[in-house]
Amino acid sequence: MIKVVVAGALGKMGQESCKAIVNAEGMQLAGAVDSRDSGHTIGTYIGKPEVNVTVSGDLEQVIRDVRPDVLVDFTRPGVVQRHIEIAINAGVRPVIGTTGMNAEEIERFVQLASAQRVGGLIAPNFAIGALLMIKFATEAAKFFPHVEIIELHHDQKMDAPSGTAMKTAESIAAVRGHMSQGMPSEFEKIEGVRGGNFEGMRIHSVRLPGFVAHQEVIFGGIGQTLSIRHDSISRESFMPGLILAVRKVMALDHLVYGLENLLFE
Repeated sequence: MIKVVVAGALGKMGQESCKAIVNAEGMQLAGAVDSRDSGHTIGTYIGKPEVNVTVSGDLEQVIRDVRPDVLVDFTRPGVVQRHIEIAINAGVRPVIGTTGMNAEEIERFVQLASAQRVGGLIAPNFAIGALLMIKFATEAAKFFPHVEIIELHHDQKMDAPSGTAMKTAESIAAVRGHMSQGMPSEFEKIEGVRGGNFEGMRIHSVRLPGFVAHQEVIFGGIGQTLSIRHDSISRESFMPGLILAVRKVMALDHLVYGLENLLFE
């Protein structure tokens, strides 16, 4: 039985994660952590009153009390970093869906996990379709190096661009390198209208109510265009990947960045 603690348990992704873990064969929701309403049971939030797990605001105490195998974290930048350190130092495998960390922070946790021989995962996206989108886009970039990325999320998302957009751009840059696109003399009449520039490709972030998580990668070539798009229309789309990740990290002794490295191994 894999014992799992969820941090950020009262958030939308946290609640969905708790439900998925409760329903998953061979898993136990051993703890729920959230500073917003500690003292109540998580079952009252996820429509499963039989789940008698009390929400706590103290991750370290929960880990000491229940001795979990895995920490699932859907909190926020500025909080997740401390949670990862607590988990790794306690020998608990982190499975991190919180985005907003930079490359230096991720590398620091890779080194820490390696030193402690603790497995874990930091994943910008748990949707299997999104991982396939990144894989297909990376292949396409070998033949269509001119590319722009448009990502669309709900208006409560804190970081921009999304972790998925950054992961896509990094994967594309790995096969095509830096390349200047468009007119060298172009100018913006409104600052930022052309989006952010990563290795010469433009990334555009849309934040509006009604969206969940969506991304389109648009390639341009001579006389043709190619668009690769993925849409998560509900947070349930992330759960099969999350459950897969929880199972996979049990066999790891190091930290992996990107679920695709476990899915396509």
